[in-house]
Amino acid sequence: MSARFAEKVILITGATSGMGRAAAERVAAEGAKVVLAARGREAGDALAAGLRAGGADAVFVRTDVTVEAEVADLVQQVVDRYGRLDGAFNNVGAATAVGPLTGIDGKAWDADLALNLSSVFFSLKYQVPVLQASGGGAIVNNASNLAVTGAAGMASYSAAKHGVVGLTRSAALDTAASGVRINALVTGGVDTPLLRNNMGLPPEEAVRVAGAAHPVGRIARPEEIAAFVAFLLSDESTFITGAALAIDGGMTAA
Repeated sequence: MSARFAEKVILITGATSGMGRAAAERVAAEGAKVVLAARGREAGDALAAGLRAGGADAVFVRTDVTVEAEVADLVQQVVDRYGRLDGAFNNVGAATAVGPLTGIDGKAWDADLALNLSSVFFSLKYQVPVLQASGGGAIVNNASNLAVTGAAGMASYSAAKHGVVGLTRSAALDTAASGVRINALVTGGVDTPLLRNNMGLPPEEAVRVAGAAHPVGRIARPEEIAAFVAFLLSDESTFITGAALAIDGGMTAA
């Protein structure tokens, strides 16, 4: 595998499972110094230890990205440890309020926006200045196919993910002249623990049902998403910014 990220520092939130874990493993294998962030300390420490055992420079920082002060502290810890930041994958999100719009109370609405949108705002707010001070770099925000479409029973999640795309585009315009690129992923179904355990079906049935909704007839492997994230974080994609890029098995083509 190449060393595209040799001497580069990459921050990944939601790093302990699914797409975040796969992205961490990918960029570490390509030489990155990796800062892992998530709420689960045990899983985070174990992942960091595993990456270090494989020869990578990796550290875990327990962080709740819905809390601005914790995001600020996370980025400061990156600076204190490495003195720079070259890229970030903002990968936190989940649908927490599911059901008809009229049944969603204000507290549930706020929680969905905090997890899926405000977390990205806080991340960008503190990552961008450090990237600029480091000479530029790239940020990838994980959105969803529901960032560009809608779905019954998913009003707050879809609204938040639409917000991620709008935030990405505006932030990209704010930062383009300073050498910071910011893009969003429009992801379809991905074979993660979240998908397998939150559809109200046995895990293998959840994978089958989700796959049938995609024109290609399956969901993605986390490693497929990680490969695309690595490309967007690398110097191979320096003319791409402000984009909402579909990696969704054709879901949004219909």
